[in-house]
Amino acid sequence: MSGKTVLVTGGAGFLGSHLCDRLVEGEAQVICVDNLQTGRLDNISHLMQRRGFRFIRHDVTDRLCIDGPIDEIYNLACPASPPQYERDPIHTFRTSVLGAMNLLDLAEAKGARILQASTSEVYGDPMLCPQSETYWGNVNMIGPRACYDEGKRGAETLFHLYREDRGVDIRVARIFNTYGPRMRPDDGRVVSNFIVQALAGTPLTVYGSGRQTRSFCYVDDLVGGLVRLMASPATVKGPVNLGNPGEFTVLALAELVLAKTGSRSKVAFRTLPGDDPRRRRPDIALAERVLGWGPTIPLEEGLDRTIPYFAEVMHQNVAGV
Repeated sequence: MSGKTVLVTGGAGFLGSHLCDRLVEGEAQVICVDNLQTGRLDNISHLMQRRGFRFIRHDVTDRLCIDGPIDEIYNLACPASPPQYERDPIHTFRTSVLGAMNLLDLAEAKGARILQASTSEVYGDPMLCPQSETYWGNVNMIGPRACYDEGKRGAETLFHLYREDRGVDIRVARIFNTYGPRMRPDDGRVVSNFIVQALAGTPLTVYGSGRQTRSFCYVDDLVGGLVRLMASPATVKGPVNLGNPGEFTVLALAELVLAKTGSRSKVAFRTLPGDDPRRRRPDIALAERVLGWGPTIPLEEGLDRTIPYFAEVMHQNVAGV
């Protein structure tokens, strides 16, 4: 990465800020773009004085003009949890589709390689498990999650078309549930919800029976996969699943968080939201074969790294820091 100029949209968010860290450590010149809708300046404050790092507040639904060369673009711009993207579903859809088009135009103009952060949500509530890249998915296109699911599917279509019709050098990562430090306490995803509730001594909210499954990938592993995918040869043309194939029920995660935090919180069962996937597990055979990539951090270790972060954030909030 040394000497390259890399643009990261959504770079002040949970995943984007960790990616910026990795790129800066690799001596890339990093341009971080974020509208701060869900991203936070606190996530990148330690980078602000670093040589070669620049922050631009901008919404990718508007065209982005950058002077000078750009070698690579990572498009991570979009709220990524249901409570976040359902607050303004039209803007979520515009971010996914119009934002993708604006960045593809920029990549074409700059001759840059561009990576789309897609999602396991393109598989919807899958009818087969594990999910491989050849599976077309089972998505309700007018359901409560459609603004995100269909937006990401539309973005993948745009990336494919720009490669086939205009020769843009693209990569597409389908990201499965990722967790780690810098997630927002109000993020709304299951790992952050459970940790915050356990630390606060309030009931852990489990939707449905808790038997639905997820596969949890620690953020450092995921960022490593993104960087490897960006550096992969042009023969890697299709989307690539990135995630941890270890499959856990939501109830098992709740019990593990309670054990790790020493919390006496109970579990409170609530009605399962519409279109909530019953099973989510990636088939990562393609990533293993073409990227030589696989996760290395098991869930228990990842939680040991994540829980202290939330404990510190909650302490600061109580202290008014």
